[in-house]
Amino acid sequence: MDPSKIEKLIKQGLPGCTVDVQTDGQGHYEALVISSEFVGLRSLRRHQLVYQTLDGLVGTDIHALALKTLTPEEQKAAD
Repeated sequence: MDPSKIEKLIKQGLPGCTVDVQTDGQGHYEALVISSEFVGLRSLRRHQLVYQTLDGLVGTDIHALALKTLTPEEQKAAD
């Protein structure tokens, strides 16, 4: 699956977010998702929100997905 398709799905499900998806070309993906919707949420809930945007593709078309989920404030602090 093309990483740009994954980015598009996440952006549709989490409007206003910033997404960067990388792949090794063999079904393994890494995604950095920055969204204000993550404010006040624990990591597990953030990941659940991202998985929901992918409509069951994880485990089928997407073999593995490593997520890093940050709020805009957390991203600024990391820079």
